Amino acid sequence: MKFSSSSSSSSSSMRKNSSTYSSYLITISFIIFVTILYGEDLTCILRQPFLYYQQLNHFDQQQLLQQQALEKNKTVPFAVGTTEPGCDIFSGEWVYDEETRPQYEEEECPYIQPQLTCQAQGRPDKAYQHWRWQPHGCSLPSFNATLMLEKLRGKRMLFVGDSLNRGQFVSMVCLLHRVIPEGAKSFKTVESLTNFHAKEYNASIDFYWAPFLVESNSDNAIVHRVSDRIVRGGSIKKHARHWKGVDIMVFNTYLWWMTGMPMKILRGSFSGDMKNITLLETPDAYRLALRRMLKWLEKNMDPQKTRVFFTSMSPTHEKSFEWGGEQGGNCYNETTLIKDPNYWGRGSRKSIMQVVKQVFETSKIPITVINITQLSEYRKDAHTSIYKKQWNPLTPEQLANPRSYSDCVHWCLPGLQDTWNELLFTKLFFP
Repeated sequence: MKFSSSSSSSSSSMRKNSSTYSSYLITISFIIFVTILYGEDLTCILRQPFLYYQQLNHFDQQQLLQQQALEKNKTVPFAVGTTEPGCDIFSGEWVYDEETRPQYEEEECPYIQPQLTCQAQGRPDKAYQHWRWQPHGCSLPSFNATLMLEKLRGKRMLFVGDSLNRGQFVSMVCLLHRVIPEGAKSFKTVESLTNFHAKEYNASIDFYWAPFLVESNSDNAIVHRVSDRIVRGGSIKKHARHWKGVDIMVFNTYLWWMTGMPMKILRGSFSGDMKNITLLETPDAYRLALRRMLKWLEKNMDPQKTRVFFTSMSPTHEKSFEWGGEQGGNCYNETTLIKDPNYWGRGSRKSIMQVVKQVFETSKIPITVINITQLSEYRKDAHTSIYKKQWNPLTPEQLANPRSYSDCVHWCLPGLQDTWNELLFTKLFFP
């Protein structure tokens, strides 16, 4: 009986295993049948998740970067969008463009000083007006005067610095004033402060003369050509009282420091005996002024509401042998660009750019550098040269040698400085 019971149990187990095995066979057969019947569709279905994640890596990473930039820019005052991730707007090339450049005509902008109206002063060519800056692998947004004025509604933008910054200020006014009706704008200068006001927008774009940013013996906006330049390294209050309440600040300072000699730093007041003067090497004196400016900015500018910009050094083209020209030449009669992408003139001191970097790295508020130096190095054609108003009669010797009085520092308008403002526009609204 025990044997029969065991045999019966074994037989039952075999039947159960056989049933399970049959179920497996039926299931496998069904899968094979479905695979053969719908093989192509099934392959497509199974590939979808893989393709999705592959496309995500290929395309959506770029969108993710853009979204992250947009989220970041929500906290940046005045930002309305973002520049393409990885786009360096200061690295590129000049493209000749007769369709969209210049953005205004010289005679259409009554605010250009006669020192910069090259056509009115007899310059025979116009090619320098038709060059457009094209960054590598991306594009600059088009300058939109209406957008800028709307964003400046009820606000004040201020350029602070020397005559090169004044040129950029005038360029900005020329780019904006075209969309403002006559009678709805004003332009006036009182001592060191020049004001352009768009009445309908209650918006001001101003320029303040302060070539060293800190107080100096060159602070008179009209009479400032002094051979013995002296600065008060720690004093900025005289100038900065005109800067309070500004929403957007654009600084520059460089050219006036380039004397070729150590800078004289006054420790006392200009109203005193001026005996407490020390000498500092140019980079050290420059650092002293930038630190004082930075201290004021950190105390007076709200990074949640305001923006601060610093325009890098503007290059000169005083010696044509530097770009392969003849000895004794300069920018006079130059009408073509420098093609060498690595060209760097001796007048642009990298040690000063290093000081700017070092000082701004310590800043408690964001400062955006508008790096115009390299792209402007190529533009030996764009200076005012001899085509500017001469305030003093030229001597027979000068007339016989135009190179002797050619201005290879300042720039014709319209021209290069309009591009500086396109870059400023991009960094302001599409950081």
